[in-house]
Amino acid sequence: MAILGNIIKGIISLTDTLSSEVNHIENQKEILNKLLETAKKTQFGKHYNFEEILNSENIQEAFRKEVPYFDYNSLHKNWWYKIHEGEEDVTWTGSPSYFALSSGTTGKTSKKIPVTDDMISAIRSSGIKQVTALNNFELPADFFEKDIMMLGSSTDLAEKDDHLEGEISGISASNIPFWFKGYYKPGEEIAKIEDWDERVNHIAENAKSWDIGALSGIPAWIELMLQKVIEHHNLENIHEIWPNLKVYTSGGVAFGPYEKSFKALLGKPVTVIDTYLASEGYIATQTRPETDAMQLNTENGIYFEFVPMNPDYINEDGSLKQNAPSVSLENVVLNQDYILIISTVSGAWRYLIGDTIEFTDVEKAEIKITGRTKFFLNTVGSQLSVNKMDDAIQHLEEKFSTQITEYTICAKRFEDGEFYHSWYLGTELKEENSKIVNELDNYLKNANKNYKVARSKALKGVKVNIIPVEKFYDWNDSNKKKGGQVKMERVMKESKFAEWESFVNNNHLK
Repeated sequence: MAILGNIIKGIISLTDTLSSEVNHIENQKEILNKLLETAKKTQFGKHYNFEEILNSENIQEAFRKEVPYFDYNSLHKNWWYKIHEGEEDVTWTGSPSYFALSSGTTGKTSKKIPVTDDMISAIRSSGIKQVTALNNFELPADFFEKDIMMLGSSTDLAEKDDHLEGEISGISASNIPFWFKGYYKPGEEIAKIEDWDERVNHIAENAKSWDIGALSGIPAWIELMLQKVIEHHNLENIHEIWPNLKVYTSGGVAFGPYEKSFKALLGKPVTVIDTYLASEGYIATQTRPETDAMQLNTENGIYFEFVPMNPDYINEDGSLKQNAPSVSLENVVLNQDYILIISTVSGAWRYLIGDTIEFTDVEKAEIKITGRTKFFLNTVGSQLSVNKMDDAIQHLEEKFSTQITEYTICAKRFEDGEFYHSWYLGTELKEENSKIVNELDNYLKNANKNYKVARSKALKGVKVNIIPVEKFYDWNDSNKKKGGQVKMERVMKESKFAEWESFVNNNHLK
């Protein structure tokens, strides 16, 4: 009998019951007050009159009017650079203990995003919320005695001056509670290995000694790890070595494009739970099985605002125009793409995180990620968001009975002077190219009226290139972006796309 598992499950059930009645709107008002109150004596707080905002009749409205939008570049240029020069109390009290390195899916140089002790505490609280929500998924008691494989970036953080640097998954894993360390795999020693391939080799070698009940990590890298374990032990599927694997916690990207290839590695179904952990904070987590939408973490160190998605609100460099209107949680609506804006206990203020979301349930504050502001493909008016592209990829998988694990796209002008959407699909699909092109094009016409209009005007057509999925992994590896929080660029600008095509066609196409 799973005695310990029953105890843990009972504690989780009690905790979940005590916290089930959540007023997300009131949570957000309290969070904003706490953020402003804590930071009012900082350089940023004095500059933007936080004391006056706190004394306003409508604090949310006063905050919107007084503080401009920032993205990483503008916040670093005007404020965060001071932290690196040794100044304290810049945008948050004291100095951050960590910096999360994030090159994201755009740009070549790593961003250094402050991660304060308050943010570590907020992430841990949101993690506890995620664990207690497992009570809703009807998992057996013995599940709570199994190991949990967390495949992120290295936990061997780099020391620099008076802080540590690494990816957010590595920072989070290095701060797991003491009581969790017995469940955590691959364990501290393996997790510190910097080289991703070497780390995965060690996981494969040790796989038999672990009883994994849950996996957590970016889908693409989890799949490669599972493939390595299966290959190393000559298995048919991962359940032959981890028979008690019941949960996979995805994160960072939509799981849809990976669903078919992921399931092919399993011997039986697992529960997939989506989470949304960014370098800037733990944004949201799925809390119930009836939906794959995620609930915003409204009570843990982040204040959210939402700008209705409109290409006219976005500058050429991807930043947000200052006249773009924002709304707080009480004024959002369904069926509307929003640009996500956050203010946090790490001193990010009205910060453009770069993602677009839509609400699936306003009362429960549940959302889905719909894309990236920089990946919103609007050349010649096509207005394609990443979720529409993901849906198109899943349609192709079903239509041609195949797996398309990765893809990227660029709207570019070809030799005939016309604009085309040029797609690269990571798949072994052998279908005639013209059939793939027509199926993709027709699906998008039916799914997006703006795309259909663009196709009748300035967008000449679609081009599709089929390549092995390994080329996408090689591309990330060549850019030193393998494993961890790394995600493939879904949309590239022409200059980056030229590098990509040169890489694929001239150097690595076999």
